[in-house]
Amino acid sequence: MDNSKRNVVVTGFGPFGEHTINPSWVAVQELKKLGLGSNVDLHVYEVPVEYQTVQSLVPSLWKQYHPQLVVHVGVSGMATTVTLEKCGRNHGYKGLDNSSFCPDSQCCIVGGPDCIKSVIDMESVCKRVTASGLGVTVSVSKDAGRYLCDYTYYTSLYLSHGRSAFIHVPPLGKPYSGEDLGRALQAIIREMLTLLDEAEGKINSQQHIH
Repeated sequence: MDNSKRNVVVTGFGPFGEHTINPSWVAVQELKKLGLGSNVDLHVYEVPVEYQTVQSLVPSLWKQYHPQLVVHVGVSGMATTVTLEKCGRNHGYKGLDNSSFCPDSQCCIVGGPDCIKSVIDMESVCKRVTASGLGVTVSVSKDAGRYLCDYTYYTSLYLSHGRSAFIHVPPLGKPYSGEDLGRALQAIIREMLTLLDEAEGKINSQQHIH
């Protein structure tokens, strides 16, 4: 494996409800076409809208790729902007998934903390992407909605000690095309990687000060 290359995993969700084609997966496929630059190996996955699949798939992605970052993308029918989620929540999962299942505990990780925040400063990412003149509006949210999006995000945050991100996209054409959303994901994830690099640079320089 080329050690100079970094693994980044990006997931979108499969169909559910009225979303026969899930805009999050369309956006992720557009991102795959664009790539994240020559030094990043981008791996994309379509995640079924099922709690039990998420429970097994998310850990397997971390184990297989040891990624620097995992970004999950989901659709929000209420969103009109591309929304960066700051945290995932453990409790309150009552909605049935595509296989009519809901966890008995109504939580992601029994005994886990109520809320886990991403180590990435979403406000900074939002400001940087907005300043870049992308033409797509980006906002920040603290509530990923207590369904499979939030469930996946919390599970990933728990496993990665916060090295995960979640991005909600609006339905296609309201107002953005799949291509617009792909460009937005590319710009956002590049900024996230830059912030992670900067944070690691600070840690390394502090370790060298004796």
